[in-house]
Amino acid sequence: MRSITERMKGAALLDVPTYEEVEADTSATGQAAVVVALGAVASAIGAARGGSGGIVAALIWSMVAWVLWSGITYLIGDKLLGGKATWGELLRTIGFAQSPQVLLVLAIIPGLGWTVRTVVGIWVLITGVIAIRQALDFSTGKAIATALLGWLAMMIPAAILGGAAFMARP
Repeated sequence: MRSITERMKGAALLDVPTYEEVEADTSATGQAAVVVALGAVASAIGAARGGSGGIVAALIWSMVAWVLWSGITYLIGDKLLGGKATWGELLRTIGFAQSPQVLLVLAIIPGLGWTVRTVVGIWVLITGVIAIRQALDFSTGKAIATALLGWLAMMIPAAILGGAAFMARP
């Protein structure tokens, strides 16, 4: 079994055997949570919200979003599109797909923030599709469809709630 660092590197480099390894290793869920947490801390620091409140908020939101995204992806990919996975397999692979987010700490460098966030965002989107594809054992096209449908399933309620919160302001 490879270390968490080796797994993170493999996931970031789109190494399919790495995704298969973490999918099958039921003890890797804790490691996946660490990956998500590291990405959250790096994001908070990179956004210059490195204070304890910003880091705690980033950690909480990242963990909630990771669990929700994995659950939604499971429902869409497994139940609607015919993939073959468990929620735990998606939790692990999607968690490790967040590996490139550790580079968000570089966004704190003046003049690089937008570029770093854009590159890392695209990179995580690609690793996420690979994670979904490998966990659900289906085509890249179905993985992209699952990711898009999942994104819509998360963004529509978020937009409604955000809009409602905006409208409620005095």
